Amino acid sequence: MLATAAMNGAVFDTTFNFFIRLRYAKLYDAVLATPLEPRDVALGEVTWALMRGTFYSAAFLVTMALFGLTESWWAIAALPATVLIGAAFASIGLAGATYLRSFLDFDFVNLAITPMFLFSATFFPLSQYPGALATIIRFTPLYQGVALCRALTTGEVGVGLLVHVAYLLAMVAVGVAVASRRIDGLLRS
Repeated sequence: MLATAAMNGAVFDTTFNFFIRLRYAKLYDAVLATPLEPRDVALGEVTWALMRGTFYSAAFLVTMALFGLTESWWAIAALPATVLIGAAFASIGLAGATYLRSFLDFDFVNLAITPMFLFSATFFPLSQYPGALATIIRFTPLYQGVALCRALTTGEVGVGLLVHVAYLLAMVAVGVAVASRRIDGLLRS
């Protein structure tokens, strides 16, 4: 649930808020009249989402610890992991928000988020899913975050966690690159 909280906070912060500022408030028209570049806008939006998300994740992690749901001191490392999860989903959410044309398009955001929430081994272990579905789940972005947080909070730390970290870092790089290019195209045209 820690990973899903980081995902939901990041996605909804970067999609809805960014969409309003881009399409209705026209905030970024003024921002790009300064020496700032579209990449700065993208990084600023992701950073803002991370600041809020880090607070949410820290509160969630403290609650887990108070209820005895953390089995290892490695759980402290789950906070930076949730920041990485938030960065990955914030950057992809921001990139996706540049394609939204109206409020009706937010249904597509929910269409992407809800199945990941339900089918990323958040509620059931991966072994409970049928073989083909389990294979698909292993490649979903939220599964990477869930596996990372679960390993850290239970103390099952190993080199294999670097795969999850690399996957999430790749999401950040792709999301910021796409968002920067799209923001530039939307505001400079």
